[in-house]
Order: sequence, then C-alpha cells, then structure tokens
Amino acid sequence: MSKPILTIENITKKFGSLVANEDVSFTINEGEIVSLIGPNGAGKTTLFNSIAGYYPPTSGKVYFRDKDITGLPAYEICKLGITRTFQIVKTLKDMTVEENVMTGAFLHTKSRRKAQEAAAEILKLTGLYDKKDVMGGSLTIVDKKRVEIARALATKPQVLMLDECMAGLNQTEIKDVMDLCLKLRDEGVSLLIVEHIMEAIMPISDRIVVLNAGKKIAEGKPEEVVGNEEVIKAYLGDRYNAKG
Repeated sequence: MSKPILTIENITKKFGSLVANEDVSFTINEGEIVSLIGPNGAGKTTLFNSIAGYYPPTSGKVYFRDKDITGLPAYEICKLGITRTFQIVKTLKDMTVEENVMTGAFLHTKSRRKAQEAAAEILKLTGLYDKKDVMGGSLTIVDKKRVEIARALATKPQVLMLDECMAGLNQTEIKDVMDLCLKLRDEGVSLLIVEHIMEAIMPISDRIVVLNAGKKIAEGKPEEVVGNEEVIKAYLGDRYNAKG
C-alpha cells in the first residue's frame, strides 16, 4: 500500500466572516491521481492556495511526507516538491516558450545550460518543442495552458496540482492532457486536479474528493462518487443518477 505523500488535515480557511473551507481532510498517496470537484464557489481553488502556500489556512495542517508545511511561503513549498498551475494562465509574454519553461528549471540550478536542457526534455514531453522560440504573448490559450504545465514540471514536482487545465480545450486537446497526466503518474508524480470536465476526470482519477459550500461531502473511487446521492444533488445533476 502506498503511503501518503500529501496529507490535508482539518483545513479551515476564513476571510472575515466568510468560511471558504471548513474542516477539509484527505490524503494523496504516492503515484496517485486525486481529483477535487464541486460547484463554483465550493472552495476548491482556496484549498489549492492554502496547500501551495499562497496564504495560510485559518486552522488545520498540511503535511508533505510527514513534514508539517502549514503556512510556509509558496517558494519554499515549491522547492520541497509541490507545484501548482493557475486557472488564469500566467505566461510570461515577453519571453519565449523555452525561456518560460526555463524559469521553472532555475529553481534547482543556476546554470543556463542545465536549465535549457531540462526545458528541452519537458517541451518534448508536452508537445511544445516546435514552438520553443515563439513569444509567450502570441500563444493561443491552449498553448499557454501547455506552457503553464511545462513550467510547473520544470520545477521537478513530486506533487503537481492542476487548476482547471482542461477548460476551453477541444476533445483532442483534453485527451492529450489526460494522457500526459497518466504518463506523469506512471513516472511517479502524484497529481491533485481541480476540473469541471467529468468525462476527463472520471477515467484517470484514482480517487475523487467532492467539495460543496467549503465542506467535503464525499470521497471515493470515481464510480462510488458518481452514485452518491448528495454529490448528484449538489453538483453532478440528474444525468448521473442511475435511477433517472
């Protein structure tokens, strides 16, 4: 049995009187894909931000390989091996695709040559190598998302957190991202994915965690979650109801 690489323990995050996350707990095991789903406003990105160090949780703990990382700044958490992407892509528009990815590689090296070599491998993996000299600002939204994933991979993550990286993609592009996620898992990277496209999430997820109004309402294998009446009512809708 794989041991947990990331443990989320009773995380609560409040913004004044607004409770964005309330007592959320789950684990991610080594080499596992866990997806986080729920309606808009459920608190998924807030939880991402608390895990990745963009702001500390109000209460609760985050453990990475049994090390308490709660409240550490984002750059320290990234150095440890947890990297995230953003819903709104943040490509560096005045740099080439290659240079964008190199910025991630510089986390572990000061050598431009080594950063360039690392970037080349990742650009090939993500299907961007032929666009390595294109400026970030002139990319399509699809390629900007690929660059975002490639730059995250350049930091050599042990846990990769993807925030709606498939939104706005066509079926072929979604399949490419699904295949990439599975390949990364096979190479030992653990993934935490926030996504609304259920047709993409269900086939690749080992487990699914469901949030609603900041609280965890379900957790389990995809087929278990799909059949959960509370999840159907809160998020999936009647088309997932086997009784319908």
